[in-house]
Amino acid sequence: MFRLAKEQKVCSVGGTTVGGQPGENPPLLIGSMFQKGDRLVESRKKRKFDKRRATERIREMERLSQETGVPGMVAMVANRPDEMKAYVDFFVGVTDMPFAIDIWVQETRLQATQYVAELGLQDRLLYNSITPWDEDISAQVAALKEMGIKHVVVQAFDAADKLPSGRITSLKEMLKLVEKGGFESILVDTAVMNLPTTAFSLLANRRIKEQFGLPVGCAPSNGTYMWKKSGETWGRQGFTAVDASVHAISALWSDFLLFGPMTGTARVFPAVAATTALLATATYDEVRFVPDNENHPLNLLFPEVASQLLEETKEG
Repeated sequence: MFRLAKEQKVCSVGGTTVGGQPGENPPLLIGSMFQKGDRLVESRKKRKFDKRRATERIREMERLSQETGVPGMVAMVANRPDEMKAYVDFFVGVTDMPFAIDIWVQETRLQATQYVAELGLQDRLLYNSITPWDEDISAQVAALKEMGIKHVVVQAFDAADKLPSGRITSLKEMLKLVEKGGFESILVDTAVMNLPTTAFSLLANRRIKEQFGLPVGCAPSNGTYMWKKSGETWGRQGFTAVDASVHAISALWSDFLLFGPMTGTARVFPAVAATTALLATATYDEVRFVPDNENHPLNLLFPEVASQLLEETKEG
């Protein structure tokens, strides 16, 4: 059930591992900064933002990543290339973490990426993303290849077939174009549309890993933040419970999760760490495998259990 026959691709983005067999590596958690409504932003036109609070959010992610064993990444959101330049300059000045740029319009996204390439930061950048809605995917891939971009996210979604099968069909068509870029890492995002159909993304994740062996994930936050009723009916605690639980469940078949605003860092990291420990233990029951990464949540948070499982493996 948990061990896949297909060899699984394991990628390294800025030294952060993504992918592998279920339970082998904890999922990468990607939080957004400077998105619409983010109170850090004071003026997009003047490129003014609260650098002190932004730094605090980054430090919080670094701390929780270290405490839980779950890797983290920041996806910076902007509307204009010059705005993204300001964010990138700030980010690389305060941390060595890898980062993603998140821009909806293809041309603007490429212009911002060109700046990152000029800085020589290709190894740390996760390009988010190549989508089925982009104007010219082939030209985009060629431009990224020319820039030396190494790591990209590919969104998979088919408006005519919104079931898991449609995401697989979309990915097959996208890969025909994207693989021409010769990228070191291709991460697949199975496009969450709302909370209930997050299940379709997770089912597609499992099938994509089975068929392609690529690292795959999604953005459960697209569903949890869209469901306003959870907060309106049950208050802040109701929303945070929904958000943490949906991300925890999503970790079962995901190599990465885009968890939305970084204000959710404190709840999502522990939730996903707990699920990752459960998944690794479930995998042990099937194949008698204990992750050899000492920072894996099972080893880091439950060392006695991990040692016991490892000892039973030797005795068996």
